[in-house]
Amino acid sequence: MNGNLASFGPSIIRYQTEAGLENIRFHKTQCGVELLLNVGAGHELQQISPSFNVHDSGVYTTDSFEIYFFKKASGYVVLNQRKIQVRDNTVLFMSPFQKRQWELDKGPLDYTFLIFQEDFLNDFFADKLFTYRLLYFYQLDYPLDLAVQKEELESLCGKLTEIKSELVRPKVDSEHLVRSLLYYILLKLNRQYATQNNLPLEKPEHNYAFQFKKLIEQHVKEKQRIDEYVALLGISRITLNKAVQAQFHVTATHLLKQRLVFEIKNYLIHAELKVNEIAQVLHFSEPNHLMRFFKAQTGLTTSQFLADYQNGTIA
Repeated sequence: MNGNLASFGPSIIRYQTEAGLENIRFHKTQCGVELLLNVGAGHELQQISPSFNVHDSGVYTTDSFEIYFFKKASGYVVLNQRKIQVRDNTVLFMSPFQKRQWELDKGPLDYTFLIFQEDFLNDFFADKLFTYRLLYFYQLDYPLDLAVQKEELESLCGKLTEIKSELVRPKVDSEHLVRSLLYYILLKLNRQYATQNNLPLEKPEHNYAFQFKKLIEQHVKEKQRIDEYVALLGISRITLNKAVQAQFHVTATHLLKQRLVFEIKNYLIHAELKVNEIAQVLHFSEPNHLMRFFKAQTGLTTSQFLADYQNGTIA
């Protein structure tokens, strides 16, 4: 593998295997602007690693946020345990460590990717909750794709090309231009995503809802009670629930249970663990407690879910 592709700009992606899955890690190089961000055309991913094949890939994860802008494509990707159709003029959103598998048709394929790490946005915009304010990341209730008009996609890709130019040929003010272009793209997509899914975009009175979402991502494996999160936040259950309802149109309990169910499903699908082992990893006191919780939330036993998933019944 070539670990220093000048044409790829100031950062690379290295492929490593962990726990039977291919894991793609983001690293900075020493050339150009040292940013944990990259932009490129689809063929550049295969230049980095021939093993990456959007026509027929294995299951893999990454440690970065990714947005794919498809001008031409057909097929699907299995992402977040969902089978998502990929079509022309589609934007696809991926969050860190989501397991995915591509199966795009062999035909005309034209797309641009935008990849960055959370630390990059936190530092770049001085907002530790910025990624949690973007409705399409860490999303379990609504779609992970967005249909856009051809003209709008061309406009977004044009701005991505400008970012690429600044990364490859940096100037003294390149970081400021990259910052402004990226901010525009992410917020523009957030507005369109909110409109498509009837989600609120009003400025929140406080950050409790976003802080709660971040804490769930950090602690879901060992904390499964709302009281544990309100203690971390230093607020009441009523205050937390009001904030979550206003921002996400669901209860705080729904967000927490939904994320825990997703974690259980991930272990069932991708890890060679028995239910009692999953219960131990997720700090359930008894395997039966996990199975009852899963059945109550999904209407299926763990065995039924896994069988349905393997048979393609659950898409």
